[in-house]
Amino acid sequence: RLHNKLYQSTDNKKITAAWKRSYESIATNTKPCLLGITSDTGGGIQRGANWGPLFIREALDHNQFFDLGDVRTIPHLLHDKYLNPQTISSCQEALYQEQTDLPVSALSISEYFYTNFLKQYPEQKIIALGGDHSVSYPVVKSWIRQKRSEGKRVAIIHFDAHTDLMDKRLGIDICFASWAYHMLDELTSPQDLIQFGIRSSGNDRSFWEKQCGVQQYWAKDIINNKDQTLNKTLDYLSEQKIDEIYISFDIDALDSKYASATGTPEFEGLNPEVCCQYIEAIGEQFKVSGADLVEVAPFVKSTHFQLDCPEPETTLNSSRVIIEAFTKVMNKWP
Repeated sequence: RLHNKLYQSTDNKKITAAWKRSYESIATNTKPCLLGITSDTGGGIQRGANWGPLFIREALDHNQFFDLGDVRTIPHLLHDKYLNPQTISSCQEALYQEQTDLPVSALSISEYFYTNFLKQYPEQKIIALGGDHSVSYPVVKSWIRQKRSEGKRVAIIHFDAHTDLMDKRLGIDICFASWAYHMLDELTSPQDLIQFGIRSSGNDRSFWEKQCGVQQYWAKDIINNKDQTLNKTLDYLSEQKIDEIYISFDIDALDSKYASATGTPEFEGLNPEVCCQYIEAIGEQFKVSGADLVEVAPFVKSTHFQLDCPEPETTLNSSRVIIEAFTKVMNKWP
């Protein structure tokens, strides 16, 4: 269905040829790029976010984007650092049908692609479609390193119900619960990670701000003091002379009535309108050149969390609204 929508064909040879031809115009592209990362191996509670990119794409107006396609995924793998040489060699043969030193795990491929793509096209803006939140680890790291190599001061705006500030989970250091923690050493200051919508944590706000040095605005802070919280953020970004912004958006930042088709839906969250107001206000003053939307799991219907659980289409509609806000602020800046 998606192939018919994009290419008016389901013939794989025709689709591949048309997709490859589209890359000839990437140097002059001015639209935000889309990249799907169909991996949920870095999640650990409810799987299903690997289907996010397919369903989100179907909800979007593709005329607004330059679609880079998907990172090819071996669904059992997370990152090459966890694999032995024999497994890597076997998977390289399966993926590439030749001897190569190219990576084989979804996060490793994503980092390889982002790093090389941004080096070649540093002005291109990319929206990544996840996947669980571990997919932010390679793309945000690559984005930060590219921007800092250009002498720019950057910040991360992180919408989420959860802090994602564990150093590891069950012994695994790269996962949905730890990606943000590993970005702290990449930033000029840990305060350049600003989190919105937190409400599900074993520790309170003061613990995380003291422990990690980040800035947090829990969902209740935003609901009760929407303008004050936004203004404090804008003042900080201005005072620190931030050049560019990356926005990472976990769909569970939204209240579960707007986003129940996700691994860990949470009550008492944000609504899409407020999130878009924040994104657009930040993007009005600061260049947003990277973003991701993660943890959309279209086949998950979490009736356990909510008696009147909305259909997955509600989550996809919320996703579309957030991506449209990304697109709006990205198009503002050359």
